[in-house]
Amino acid sequence: MFGRLDGKVAVVTGAGQGIGRGVAELFAAAGASVLVATRREVNGAATIAAIREAGGTVELMVVDVGTAAACSDIVQRAVEHFGALHIVVHNAGIFPINHISTLPDDELDAVLSVNLKAAFRLSKAALPHLFTAGWGRLLFTSSVTGPRVAMPGFAAYAASKSGLNGFIRTAGLELAKRNITVNGVEPGFILTPAMDVFGSQEEVDEMRALIPAGRFGHVDDVAYAMLFLASEEASYITGQTIVVDGGSTLPENQKALELLA
Repeated sequence: MFGRLDGKVAVVTGAGQGIGRGVAELFAAAGASVLVATRREVNGAATIAAIREAGGTVELMVVDVGTAAACSDIVQRAVEHFGALHIVVHNAGIFPINHISTLPDDELDAVLSVNLKAAFRLSKAALPHLFTAGWGRLLFTSSVTGPRVAMPGFAAYAASKSGLNGFIRTAGLELAKRNITVNGVEPGFILTPAMDVFGSQEEVDEMRALIPAGRFGHVDDVAYAMLFLASEEASYITGQTIVVDGGSTLPENQKALELLA
């Protein structure tokens, strides 16, 4: 059947809520054993409870992916608990809002460590196990912000996601002959708790009006793109990203949207 992950072991970071939770639940439903890695135990507990209630196989690890040691520990935990590793989904991310002129250096370091460096560290730790398995998927939640568009106050976040896309392309090239694919998804505006950073309900409604599809994305919109990239059906795709944004990056300007009315 299309998109099945039976017999596969997956790690999903940032899986306590939002996109990460959606990916973890969908991968488990597709037959994968899933290690849920998240910073907040209460969120992680809710994710694994939902997966177990649906009959899935899951383990929780409370961890911050911001250090090399933590990334190694995540991979080790998955292998020790499930006996193998096939899929790594690095979804965890932080996005403090700060203009370049006031951006603290420690904040910049934190964004790069969690959003970008963890991609290198998780991949490096996972590769020996993917080599042993003879099959692998490295998947990343990127963003349209940075690679395609910009928002004031998001310079650090945008730089981390642009760097992540560069990592995806290079890693895809390096690993192509090892039966390991490397891909990502670039979400636009997705309905998650993170939407709170964009202001009041009125401001959020104004943002919705600018999306050609007429709605915000749902977590499943991203999760199903991830599932496809994790599946055997996507075995000839590597070094790529899929934009999931309801067409929000398509209009040349505001006038183009008005012409759709």
